[in-house]
Amino acid sequence: MSAAPGLLAPWLEQQRRALLAQRGHAWLLQGPSGMGQFELAMALVRAWLCEQATEQGACGQCASCHSIDVHAHADLCVLMPETEMLERGWPLSEKAQAEIDDKKRKPSKEIRVDAMRDAVEFTQRTSARGRGKAVLVYPAEQMNAVTANALLKTLEEPPGDVRFVLATEAAHQLLPTIRSRCLAHTMVWPHEALMQQWLQQQGLSAEDAQAWLRAAGGRPLDAWRMAQAGKGLALFERLPKAVAAGDVAIFADMSQPEVVQWLQKLCHDLMCVAQGASPRYFAPQHLPQAPSPMLLARWAKSLAQEARTAEHPFNAGLMTEALVAQARTVLHSKA
Repeated sequence: MSAAPGLLAPWLEQQRRALLAQRGHAWLLQGPSGMGQFELAMALVRAWLCEQATEQGACGQCASCHSIDVHAHADLCVLMPETEMLERGWPLSEKAQAEIDDKKRKPSKEIRVDAMRDAVEFTQRTSARGRGKAVLVYPAEQMNAVTANALLKTLEEPPGDVRFVLATEAAHQLLPTIRSRCLAHTMVWPHEALMQQWLQQQGLSAEDAQAWLRAAGGRPLDAWRMAQAGKGLALFERLPKAVAAGDVAIFADMSQPEVVQWLQKLCHDLMCVAQGASPRYFAPQHLPQAPSPMLLARWAKSLAQEARTAEHPFNAGLMTEALVAQARTVLHSKA
């Protein structure tokens, strides 16, 4: 997204206006990654807490908006995994920060139950600015069952003027009891022309905007983040045939989940080609010849299993070598 606080892509502005026109104390923003769930959730809480809010959203100029910009608003509680909090520059609780600084544990990749209990206690305190309070949970699927259950009672009957917004890229992983207590909003998938125009406004050429959008599977914010990562389009254009040749170096500097995701994209496109359909992520001329659909189906199943454990602390180099070797075997098989 743009660096300017509160500035939204046009398709998110439309959704913000529609949601602000409705009443409800708990929203669930759901949809695939790259659609702007977190950005839309922040726009909602900014508007709820703004001292001069309009139907269009927050003013961006008042003391409340400034406090959110510097991640120090007394009436806003943001719940994210500690890794996500640190990456986005949001402060951790004093206790959590002390434990991490003292090397007692690493930052959590889940939303911890301790943080949720602190959030529940936060909802019971009086509003500091008199505009009510807001709790933002992202990504909501990173709550485990214990953490989610700690939220249930407060989510159903919030004390005072407290509003919640949960944003998720995997709503099916949430407890049904969480989903049932929220008003659901499915993120709108914008038209391709609008996405390309927005990407060009961020500084990409028309050709690069189209290529990154393809690499991201048509998800505009994912496309922008990939373009910002600095790996270059040439890398991803070479990736399919490099994998077919067993070139492990193509995945240098990529995390294990990224390796699995790119192999899944390659497998997906080859399955499309094998069935006579157009590929989604890679240009047709960049793909190797597709093996049989049966082999691709087995490979897809194996990659799905790898994705479940990709975050585990395995030896990343050896795992990447094994995954590329498996891919090369599939792509060179005849039956």
